[in-house]
Parts: sequence; C-alpha cells; structure tokens
Amino acid sequence: MPNLTLTDLGAEIQANVRCALREDIGSGDITAQLIPAERLAHATIITRESAVIAGTAWVDEVFRQLDPRVAVHWQVTDGQQVTANQPLFHLEGPARALLSGERSALNFLQSLSAVATRCQHFANLVKDTPVKLLDTRKTLPGLRLAQKYAVTCGGCHNHRIGLYDAFLIKENHIAACGGIAQAIATAHQIAPGKPVEVEVESLAELQQALDADADIIMLDELSLDDMRTAVSLSAGRAKLEASGGINENTLRTIAETGVDYISIGSLTKDIKAIDLSMRLSL
Repeated sequence: MPNLTLTDLGAEIQANVRCALREDIGSGDITAQLIPAERLAHATIITRESAVIAGTAWVDEVFRQLDPRVAVHWQVTDGQQVTANQPLFHLEGPARALLSGERSALNFLQSLSAVATRCQHFANLVKDTPVKLLDTRKTLPGLRLAQKYAVTCGGCHNHRIGLYDAFLIKENHIAACGGIAQAIATAHQIAPGKPVEVEVESLAELQQALDADADIIMLDELSLDDMRTAVSLSAGRAKLEASGGINENTLRTIAETGVDYISIGSLTKDIKAIDLSMRLSL
C-alpha cells in the first residue's frame, strides 16, 4: 500500500485540529482573557530531548484556526533529527492565541514526533537489509492517519489504512469462510484489484495460500527456520510479511530470513511523547 503524504491529509488535519481545540478550549479560554486582547508576544518552542520531528502541519493548523495573525516560523522540517534544547519553531502574534493554542499544538507535535522517533530507531536496526517495516491499525482513535503519516517521517511504511482498502484474512475469517482457498477466492470476487493478504500459522497453510494466489502472506509467529523455508517455498510468488510479538531484540534476525515486510504494532502504540517546552516573551 502507498505511504500517506501531506497532500492526502489536508481535510484530516483540519478535522483533527477542530476536534482538539473544541476539546481544550470549549466555550473559551478564560485564563487567556486575563491578558489584554491587543497585547502581542513572541514564543520559542524547544525540545528537551533528541527526536525525529513529525506534525508541523498540525501545529500550523492550530494557530491558523485560532487566529490567522499568528506567524509560525519553523526551524525544522518533518523527518529531521533534532537534539536536546534545540529550537523547533518561533511564534509571533496575539498573546492570547499563542497561549490558547500552546497545548493543542504541542500535543500533536510531541505525540507524532514520538512515533517518528520510534520508527527511525527500528528502521536503523535493519537499514542495510531490503525489508520494509510496516505499521498496523494499533493507533489512537481519531488520529490514525496522523500517526501513519508520522510513521513515514521516521523511515517506516504504511500497511493498510483501515478495513476498507485491503483484505487481511485472519484465522477467524478463514474458519468462517470454510478455508484459506475459499476465503481468497471470495475476496478476489468481492473487490478485484484490492490487495489480498492472508495470515498463516504453518508451512502447510502457507502452501494453501500460495496455491490460492494470495498477494501477501502474513507469517504469524513462525519460527526463524520456518520463515526461511517460507521464503524458499514462495520464491517470489507472494510477498511475505512477518508478524507477531516482534521487538528490537528479534527484529534483525527476522529481517535476515529474507521476508519482504515486518509489521510492528509498537510503532504506533506504547510510545512516550517527546518532551517539548514553550517560552513566551512580550
């Protein structure tokens, strides 16, 4: 599946920000009303730790929706590695808008940068191999596209976006359909041209999936020896994806089996937000 780009996300970014501002500001920022409406201010946002940046467009949209008079001056771009105490961007404009937008803007930037940072760490572990690391649907509700975009900023790749753009036939689907061959054949009939992926738990099931012309075969927690055998048996007839409990300690050896893809849920879950700070001056 193709990776998401910012050109795909204009309406999504606007919707994400509207939701965040409604959640945070609601009927109005009563604390910001302490400040005279005409007062202008400057602010600098820094990172307190090393990170890979993702989410600049969400920050821009926060201040665009709050007050178009706010100017955002970026010192970094998405996908850039930064170090502790490095300035990320400067703001200038009405003080009320800078303070009202601070938390929503930083929430987007710290969370999406955390995903990008995690992804770069994993990508670096296998950067000299041809394997592609894929995300999953284990994302924050309402922020799936944002997180999947952040995955690409860190050098990893997008799996399917949701349940609508590709088939992923798992154990329960197979049981309900009456078998691997039946499930794959029906998938091709329902939506010709959509990628059809099937999960297998043994080499025997792998052979069934190959015989039924699956596009991608997910090897669910197969042993390293079985993965190597699967690569040999497939011989390029289908793409192979390793999945299930993969972490930074097992990633390298799995990549070296020759599989095409490795999907990792922790690219978008179990992340720790990057520590950011805003300093305001008048």
